[in-house]
Amino acid sequence: MRIRIVDAFTDRPFQGNPAGVLLLDGGFPPDTWLRQVAAEVNLSETAFAHPLPAGSDADWALRWFTPAAEVDMCGHATLATAHVIAAAGLARGSVRFRARCGILTTEVAADGTVTMDFPTSSLTPLEPVPEVDRALGARARSVHDTAAHIGDLVVELADERTVRELAPDHAALRAYARRGVVVTAPAEDPARGYDFVSRGFFPAVGIDEDPVTGSAHTALAPFWAARLGRTELTGLQGGRRQGLVRVRLVGDRTLLTGRAVTVVDGELLTAP
Repeated sequence: MRIRIVDAFTDRPFQGNPAGVLLLDGGFPPDTWLRQVAAEVNLSETAFAHPLPAGSDADWALRWFTPAAEVDMCGHATLATAHVIAAAGLARGSVRFRARCGILTTEVAADGTVTMDFPTSSLTPLEPVPEVDRALGARARSVHDTAAHIGDLVVELADERTVRELAPDHAALRAYARRGVVVTAPAEDPARGYDFVSRGFFPAVGIDEDPVTGSAHTALAPFWAARLGRTELTGLQGGRRQGLVRVRLVGDRTLLTGRAVTVVDGELLTAP
């Protein structure tokens, strides 16, 4: 079985967010095997996809697993999967994926850029939690909860430098979000090519820090659109590894755009 590792939300190897991608011939193997493969790949997400019969509500079925759990929505592994499908010549242009969070559509442009159509997350204001501030090592300016299929806390911090210099207590953060804690701040200098920064910590699903989280940008997009007065923005996410996510709000949908690079193309020798 062929397996790829793809760096998503970047045009350079060893940047962005790596995802494992397996394209299956038939239906999904047992969950135990899917979880074992994801644990073996040991990246923040491994995507499994198989084509659906003609006349279905989508073209491919898609699932995502961290090393510890299945998740409802994943942006960077969806981008990676669309990139692999296009590179393999299995589809051109638009591809519809059936996932736990609904139907997701991707569009691969002629230059390889991938645009994903995701549902925009709701944002529910919360009172700042002193324990979260202590776990992060920084004081929140605001805190918002996100939609059920995201399950993150969005924590606004004072500035870009604070976001970059965080060294959080991951074990302590595990208790305060269904999936993770996403910290964000405005860009220090928008002339550098991005409007806001973020980092994402997801110890509850086995990921201390995720380099670039596409799904989190379905909440970051409306958050910063309301503050900056624009519906088209660019976010820079990450600590040591970084990537750019272009976002555009269209009604109740968020379009996420980025590039991807395949860095490993090999063979998985253990069948289901």
